[in-house]
Parts: sequence; C-alpha cells; structure tokens
Amino acid sequence: MKIREITMKVSDGALDQTLTKLYGRQSKELERYRSRIVQLVQGFRQNFAADAETELMVFSAPGRTELGGNHTDHQGGLVLTASVDLDMLAAVVPNESGVIRLFSPEFGMTRIETSDPDLIEEEKGTTAALIRGMICGCRKRAEEAGYPYTAKGPAGFDAYVLSDVPGGSGLSSSACFEILLGTVISGLFYENAFSPLEIAKIGQYAENVYFGKPSGLLDQMGCGIGGILGIDFASEEEPDLRQLQFDFESAGYALMVINTGGDHSRLTPFYAAVPEEMRAVAREFGETKLSRVEESRFLKAIPKLREKTGDRAVMRALHYYAECRRVREQIRALENKDMERFLQLVKESGASSFQYLQNVDTYEDPARQNVAFALAFAERILEGKGAVRVHGGGFAGTIQAYVPLLEAEAFQEEMDRVLGFGSCRKIHIRPCGGVRLI
Repeated sequence: MKIREITMKVSDGALDQTLTKLYGRQSKELERYRSRIVQLVQGFRQNFAADAETELMVFSAPGRTELGGNHTDHQGGLVLTASVDLDMLAAVVPNESGVIRLFSPEFGMTRIETSDPDLIEEEKGTTAALIRGMICGCRKRAEEAGYPYTAKGPAGFDAYVLSDVPGGSGLSSSACFEILLGTVISGLFYENAFSPLEIAKIGQYAENVYFGKPSGLLDQMGCGIGGILGIDFASEEEPDLRQLQFDFESAGYALMVINTGGDHSRLTPFYAAVPEEMRAVAREFGETKLSRVEESRFLKAIPKLREKTGDRAVMRALHYYAECRRVREQIRALENKDMERFLQLVKESGASSFQYLQNVDTYEDPARQNVAFALAFAERILEGKGAVRVHGGGFAGTIQAYVPLLEAEAFQEEMDRVLGFGSCRKIHIRPCGGVRLI
C-alpha cells in the first residue's frame, strides 16, 4: 500500500477494525494506535527519502508477560505466558540491494549486508548482531526444510522501527525484535513459510549465538505465537503448548506491569546464578535439568544436597518443583474461569520467588531495593485485594499486579506518584504474535 493511502486510511478510520483486533476493544485508545502508524510511516519517509507514492508494508510483533512459572523454563519446567498489546512496529520496503538498513529512534541506523551473515565477535550485544543472526538462522532453517526462497534471500530491505516495549522491563524487548525481524524476513523472502514456532527458535538462535545472551525459548514463544500459552519445556525441540482463552477484564481485573526503576547493567552474574544453582542440584543426580529429576528423589537427598550445593541452591530447587505445580493449577483455574483461585496462586508464586528463589534483590545496597519496595507499596495500596508478584528475571525491572477494575486508575496514579510518571502501565492480552498489518 502506498504511504499516501496508508495515511488516508488511518485518518478516515478504515484501519480501525484491524487495530482493534490486534490491540483490544478499548476504543478510547484507538487514536493512540492511529497516531503510531502515522508516526511510523512519516519516520520512514524522513529516514529513507521516500515519497507519498512509495509502496510500504507494516509489520508488528508483541512483547510478552509472564503469568506463571518464574525461572522454570530453563530447567525444562512449566510456564504460563501471554503476548501483550505493547509492541514493535516496522515500516518496510524491499530494496533488492542485498543490504538491510534498519533505523530506530533509540539506536539509529544499522546496515547489514545479507551476503555476509557470519558471526562477528565484536558485534555481540548489538542490534547488528541480532539482525545478522536472524538472517543466518532463517537461511539455515529454509535450507533444512526445503522452503522456497528468493535469490537465496533475504535480498535486502529498508525498515523504520518504533517500539513501546520498554527495554529491561521484563516484557522481552529483544525477543520482540527478533520475532519482528523473523516475520519480515519470512514474509518478504520465504513466502511466509516459517511457522511462529520456527521463528521463535530462529530468534533464540540469534540471541544465543550472535547476540551472546544465554536464554531459553520462553521469551520468543511468548512474543511469537500469541495469546495465553501454557508451555511445558520438558522437550527442548518440541515444547508442549496449550492455548488458553481468558479475559482478565471480563473477570473484573486489570493486568498491570510496574517498572521499578532498577538498573540491570551489573546484574548478569545474579541472573546466571539462578539456573546454574538449579543445574548444580540436577548434576548431583547425573542430570542437566531439574525436570529430569523426580521430586521425591530430590526431597530424599536434601541433607546431602545442602552440603554439596548449599542451602540457596536447594531452596531454588524447592521453588522450581512447587512453581511447576502452580502453573498446572493456574492453567486449570483459567480453564475453569476461577479467578479467585488464580489470584491465590499468583500470590503463592510471588511469595516463593521472594523467599526461596530469592530474585527480588541482590541486597548489595540496602538503601536501594527497588523491586522489594515496589511489591511492598503495591500490596499496601491493594489491601489484600487482587495480587502482586515479581515479574520475569527479577533483581530489577518490573513487578506484575492484578487490580480490581474499579480501583485500577487510582492504583496507577499512586504507583506513578511514588515511582515516577509512566511507571505503571495497564496491559491487555494480544491474540496473535508477529503479523503483517498492512
């Protein structure tokens, strides 16, 4: 569609049905979504010297939220996750030059030659590394599966990217970017041959190998498949999926994430210690993951494990087994439309993460305990109603809250007053993963 036509359709409401389907039924927010599309195409024009007659495509990929299963995925455990209405948008035009040029207001211009997808050590941790990794991953998967491809694709494209998925928020901004790229590359050069799960696996490959961040498949699946998912990671190659239908607002609650303002920059050792200590327990049984160790064997061996691995590792394993059971019960609660039971399980998960998993704070600086403080203050506002828990990896980043709808606005205002304007955001479950909007 031409840029001129997109602008006209946005203005006259012709795209409202598409936007409502993607972002939810909140008509009062449609103007914001319309404005983002206009901002996106204008950004493309300015940065790629396009005119009103340029044929343009618009792609979207969502962030994701963790509803249950804190630090269970890397042990082959169970997780409850969902895609959300905060997303990344890309305005895209194929350029047939063999070069990908991608501009975002946050990171500026990145230029990658598609004929040179080899790993570059110095690029690790950069946008360029993720783009290069997605090119290589898509090409490898297409060759393995015998998918059609154009000129050994991708042949190159220009893209302007806007995001309202905050980095370091626990909403998986890097996985969201990977899913966005995979959806673009699959659509432009592989006749949409890649399934959402394939794109998720390619994103994990790009993040692990090219970006240099060891991560499981959870984030990419949560962003790429869409809706609410119960996932059993016992099989690394083919995780077992269960898609659920549930509307928290119909059940009387707003789902919120609160950015606590913590700094992630020095936390890598703390994040890495969680799976490593769990694996240390598994290794005592000759296994690599706790999912391969029966809980009864683990419980019987606790006296020996305390000596070999230390108490924190044992408590983190205790959290793992209980958390997997909670996810099963959370899935059952949502299927039965039992919000009261679901909220009780959320509270239990939060308590377990705080006490046993111990990912709420590093306690290096007692004067700065962002996540712990945010949890305490949110619980003070809720006064026993709803539920609140640490969200995602922990130590910094976000907490998650389920707030009665009638009190949601007051809750948001009070959290913003203390933590800063925009810290608390109401989110909605998005029904789909990466898509081409236009």
